[in-house]
Amino acid sequence: MTRIGIISLAHGHAFSYLKALRAAGVEVRVADPHATPGEAGRGAAAIEGTGAGWSASLDELFAWRPDGVIVCSENVRHRDHTEAALAAGAHVLCEKPMATSVADAAAMVRAADTAGRRLMIAHPVRFSTAFTSLRAAIERGDLGDLLAVTGTNNGKVPGDRPWFTDPELAGGGAVTDHTVHVIDLMDALLHGDSPVSVHARANRLLHPESAVETAGLVQVRYAGGVLVTIDCSWSRPADYPTWGGLTLDVVGADGLARMDAFGTRVDGHITGRGQAWLPYGDDMDAALVAEFLQVVRTGDEPQPDGRAGLRGTAIVHAAYTSIRTGEVVTIDPAALSPGG
Repeated sequence: MTRIGIISLAHGHAFSYLKALRAAGVEVRVADPHATPGEAGRGAAAIEGTGAGWSASLDELFAWRPDGVIVCSENVRHRDHTEAALAAGAHVLCEKPMATSVADAAAMVRAADTAGRRLMIAHPVRFSTAFTSLRAAIERGDLGDLLAVTGTNNGKVPGDRPWFTDPELAGGGAVTDHTVHVIDLMDALLHGDSPVSVHARANRLLHPESAVETAGLVQVRYAGGVLVTIDCSWSRPADYPTWGGLTLDVVGADGLARMDAFGTRVDGHITGRGQAWLPYGDDMDAALVAEFLQVVRTGDEPQPDGRAGLRGTAIVHAAYTSIRTGEVVTIDPAALSPGG
C-alpha cells in the first residue's frame, strides 16, 4: 500500500489533504515538529479521527519509509522540509508558496534532480473544473492569441493561522500568499513562457496594524507579450461568507472569457451566520492529491513542478523589489533556472 507522510499541520490545507488521502485508501502518518504544546489545530490531538498515524519526529516519519511526503509547514521551512524528504527517498508535494527566496526555490529543484525524485507544488486551482474548461477553450483557439489577463485572488486576513502575518515565518503578506495562485494558472496557460518584467504596489490601508502588506496589485509581462494584472489582496471583511476566491478575465484577439474558480455554489442565509456560500461540484484539493499519488506511483513528471514554482517565486521576488523601489523590475533570466 502507498505510504504518504505529512510534515506539519501549520497550513490548514493539511486537513483537506488528509481527507483526500483517507478517501484514496493510502496509509498516512503525520509529524508536526514545530507545533507548540496546546497550539490550536496542531499536534497529535489535531489528527484524531482522521485515520492517520502520528510520528513524534521527522526521523521517526522517515524511518517509516514514506513513498511521498506533503509539506504543509510555514513558508520559511519549506526548503528544509522538502530537502529532508527528498533525501529520505520520497517524492514531495510542497504547499505554496514554494519558498520565500529564489535561492531556496532553486535549491529545492536541484535537490529533487539530485535525489531522482519528483517535486510538485500545491496549486489546486489548476485542477478546478472552471480552469480546465478555460484552458481547453484557449488551447482550441476559441479566443485567438492571448493578449492580456486580469486575475483576482482575494480573501480575508488569515487570522486563524497567525504565522501567515509573521514576516519571518511567511516571508511576506498578501503578495506572497496570493500572487502565486494566479501566476501558476498563467504558467499553465502560457506553457511556461518566461516572465520578463514586474511592476507592483502594496499597502496596509485596510489593516494598518498588520506587520505585513494586506493589499497588492502586481503586473507581469511575459516574453510572448501577454500582460497579466493581479489583485492579490486580503480585502474581504471578517464576516465574508467564504475565505477567498479566484477569477480570471482573459482577453484574446478573437474573444473574451471569464473564469470563477469558486463559482459553483449556492448562495443562501444561515441563522446566526448570515450570508453563506455552499459549494458543490468537484473537489480541487482531492484532484491535486490524486495527481500527486499518480506521480508517486509512476514517477511521472508532475504539473505544476518545481520549475514552475521557481518561476512563480522569481515573480514574487521581483514584485517586492518593485514595491520597494517604485520601479518596473526586469527579471534576470538566470533567476528562472535552478543552476547548479
